[in-house]
Amino acid sequence: MAKNRLEHAFNVDYQDVSYSQILCIVRDYIHKGHVLLTHPLSGSVKPNETPFKSIIVSEKANKLDFGSLSIIEDSIACCEKFEKHRKIPESALQDFMEIDYSLIKSAPSRSPKEA
Repeated sequence: MAKNRLEHAFNVDYQDVSYSQILCIVRDYIHKGHVLLTHPLSGSVKPNETPFKSIIVSEKANKLDFGSLSIIEDSIACCEKFEKHRKIPESALQDFMEIDYSLIKSAPSRSPKEA
């Protein structure tokens, strides 16, 4: 849902992977010099309780941002604590999409193509 609603204004890199895999992909972006613009653990939904997670990083890469690296590494460690996966009923998927979209759209506004 977030991808479909935001890709017209932002560069979106949609990945159909697990929460922990998304965090590792974001860590790769950070290693390349991108900066976290939203917290990877935002919201009150635990990593093992949602199949969707949107995270915003800077579009432009500069030097390694150690603050972003620390946050993503801590988020990966936290996610590992909740690693057991559970089957989410098909009927709840739309609700989780709404939660994810609501969290990402409420992030501080940024100019399109700059986030």
